[in-house]
Amino acid sequence: MSDVVTFEDVTLGYDRHPAVHHLSGTIAAGSLTAIVGPNGAGKSTLLRGIVGALRPIGGAIRLDGVDVRDIAHLPQAAEVDRGFPLSLFDFVSMGAWRRTGAFAGIGRAERHRIRAAIAAVGLEGFERRAVGTLSGGQMQRALFARLILQDAAVILLDEPFNAVDARTEADLLALVHRWHGEGRTVVAVSHDLDLVRTHFPETLMMARECVARGATAEVLTAVHLDRAQRMIEAFDVHAHVCERAA
Repeated sequence: MSDVVTFEDVTLGYDRHPAVHHLSGTIAAGSLTAIVGPNGAGKSTLLRGIVGALRPIGGAIRLDGVDVRDIAHLPQAAEVDRGFPLSLFDFVSMGAWRRTGAFAGIGRAERHRIRAAIAAVGLEGFERRAVGTLSGGQMQRALFARLILQDAAVILLDEPFNAVDARTEADLLALVHRWHGEGRTVVAVSHDLDLVRTHFPETLMMARECVARGATAEVLTAVHLDRAQRMIEAFDVHAHVCERAA
């Protein structure tokens, strides 16, 4: 299996203070990988680095065989602006922009794809509903429908199952497994270790640095979890950027 993302001693951060520190490794094409770690471990920052929203302080992130436009990124729900007056149909249709362009009209074939995506996440009949009126679980389903429209080779999910009911979680996990079965690369940040053990064969554990990576059963051990917590607690947020990163 070839590698689709390579981390080359990469450091990512804000105001030159590292949130991800000297990470090296790869994500294999077609893999299903979870990223876990304590709060502040750099998990969301790493996803932003992969899509190019955050430039490395040091090192590099290399994409192999895909363009950044082939990557779909689902941010945390709190980062999504629901105040803009959009219908569910229009919100989901934004996932088709790569094919249609931001200002092009949506033809009959694309409208069919949008309705099919909405139906696939269980929101058929909600097309005219304003996104601001959707429940948390319904909004997460809408975000997954938009991902379906993007038809990306690499899918990055940031806490996709947080604060949703059990039925929504099961439905969205079924989509994740479908994407994986289609040969897409899926990477998901999650704090639910039981869910990770059940559904994700590969795991990267972070505490700003890599704590462990590989087969999930070998990564999610008490020793690694304790080490990750101690690494986070020992990190000095006021320290200068290390010399290699500077």
